[in-house]
Amino acid sequence: MTANVRADGSSKLHPDHRWGVFPSFSAAWRISQESFLRDVQWIDDLKLRAGWGQTGNQSGIGDYAYLQRYNINRIEWFKEGQSNAVPTITQANLRTTDLTWETTTQTNVGVDFTVLRSRLTLSADWYYKKTTDMLMNVALPAGAAAASTIARNEGEMTNQGFEFAITSHNFTGRDFTWDTQFNMSFNRNKLTKLELQKVYYDGRTSDYVNDQVVRNEPGRPLGGFYGYISDGVDPETGELMYRDLNNDGKITSSDRTYIGDPNPDFTFGLTNTFFFKGFSLNIFLQGSYGNDIFNASKMEMMGMYDGKNQITDVLRRWVIPGQITDVPKAGFDMKNSSYFIEDGSYLRVKDITLSYDFSGAWMKKVGLTKLQPYFTATNLLTWTKYSGMDPEVNQWGNSGAVQGIDWGTYPQTRSFTLGVNVVF
Repeated sequence: MTANVRADGSSKLHPDHRWGVFPSFSAAWRISQESFLRDVQWIDDLKLRAGWGQTGNQSGIGDYAYLQRYNINRIEWFKEGQSNAVPTITQANLRTTDLTWETTTQTNVGVDFTVLRSRLTLSADWYYKKTTDMLMNVALPAGAAAASTIARNEGEMTNQGFEFAITSHNFTGRDFTWDTQFNMSFNRNKLTKLELQKVYYDGRTSDYVNDQVVRNEPGRPLGGFYGYISDGVDPETGELMYRDLNNDGKITSSDRTYIGDPNPDFTFGLTNTFFFKGFSLNIFLQGSYGNDIFNASKMEMMGMYDGKNQITDVLRRWVIPGQITDVPKAGFDMKNSSYFIEDGSYLRVKDITLSYDFSGAWMKKVGLTKLQPYFTATNLLTWTKYSGMDPEVNQWGNSGAVQGIDWGTYPQTRSFTLGVNVVF
């Protein structure tokens, strides 16, 4: 059993709430050492693990965020007619006297299992994480105050999931060995509570569409795509047809709904390593399944509303009444819709490395302890139904609130490296 406690302080937070205390503890039971399993020869190790702990976070807000601050606007007094001008001072934010630490509480239960003389090892974990007092910069209603934002402990969120990893020594011969490592992760995220502002919109997708495509609200996972359901191209007009969800006979913002989820059902990775005499071959595959991508690049490359280069799909665009096609006319009524939602699942050969280790008495004679030439190929192959350049992409980087949007993001490059490791 282990236990620890730590206290952290931050000048970003109010002096009365500056310090946070975060305890944690864990326990493990190695069952394989118990008397009732000593005679079970095929079990090498069996251990149950459990833990609980808290961590604090104060990133995402600025220094001295609890204070009321002001913007000073300099006036260029040296310009004609402004010799008597004075600087103007405007309120930048509202103060938050109760601003405190964002806290994440996690419970974890796991098992480690090794059998067959360490030929097969399995690790599995279940976890539940609850984040409270989420630190957020909340926009204020127009006219409510001179300032436009306030830093607050605004909401709560949960993450729970299951992870497991398997290591297998498939062949352990003298001249040839083959090892496999496989891991898979399932995570379910939910925003459970917001206090001051109940709905957040984010994720601009085009200079010609005013609506934002991401809607975050309690009861749903982060990053959900929100827009109109598209029922294809109208053969008579060439416009995209949008579904009238409230049956009022017209298409308005009230007809928007959730049209996609960027969160995958699961992610996985597979590594195979082969050794044959002096040769070594390592193959790493990774993938994701069940996530959606909003292809905002398609808006730019198929929108036909300005002078940008377009993809060849526009050659199939609607031109005359009665034409059946899946590409709308030039200058169609563009909205954030399911027309731009695509399956982002993929399987990628992420890395392949082939190397050779020289050996022999001649190496000592020339003062070498290691001579290893190698060749590495990265992002070699990708299998996906996504029509964009790269399914592993997000315009907003590592943001948890906005995910899975491809808006002209540069794809990962395929690279080839030839080198040599030399140790004297």
